[in-house]
Amino acid sequence: MEYNYQEIIQRLETKGQELYGNQFKIYKEDYAIVYKLMAYFIKDEITCHQYGIDLNKGILLTGPIGCGKTSLMNLMKHLALPDHKYSVKPCRDISFEFIQDGYEIIHRYSKGKLYHSEPRTFCFDDLGTENNIKYYGNECNVMAEILLSRYDLFHSKQLKTHITTNLSATEIEKVYGNRVRSRLRELCNLIAFNNVVNDKRK
Repeated sequence: MEYNYQEIIQRLETKGQELYGNQFKIYKEDYAIVYKLMAYFIKDEITCHQYGIDLNKGILLTGPIGCGKTSLMNLMKHLALPDHKYSVKPCRDISFEFIQDGYEIIHRYSKGKLYHSEPRTFCFDDLGTENNIKYYGNECNVMAEILLSRYDLFHSKQLKTHITTNLSATEIEKVYGNRVRSRLRELCNLIAFNNVVNDKRK
């Protein structure tokens, strides 16, 4: 099956303008990143193979602040096939939920079972913006615990996890430990913006 990527980009740009306003634009310098994401979410096996993308893994989208990671992952939800739909969840929101509800939050996002539904795919947005949180005096690296649990589900139930982050691999290891960094290599395909890309929010 052949895909018209230029046509898909135009559709995404139109959707982006609906969501973010008429100023929204997908820039040509980002096409290489966007093509990889599109190939993954429409399950274009031939193109994914050319890019070295494993369709059995999730996506780890990295890049500097303001490069458009969150908006792209929100747009890709509209390309994802029915069996591969996902929810975008800011990591900061998860840390605030943990303050309110405690360790139940780790269970909720580890298993992905919200409202007694089947395990769900999440995109954890802005990994690294949350802080270690204390609950009744016990400090917990909430996202590290969630990611380690989802790693187990990745192997047992093929549950995918997507992530956006401004952090480099070294910074991820510093914040979450070598074990999480190692697991992320198995969990996700790394797709990275250039570190000197312009801040599109200016």
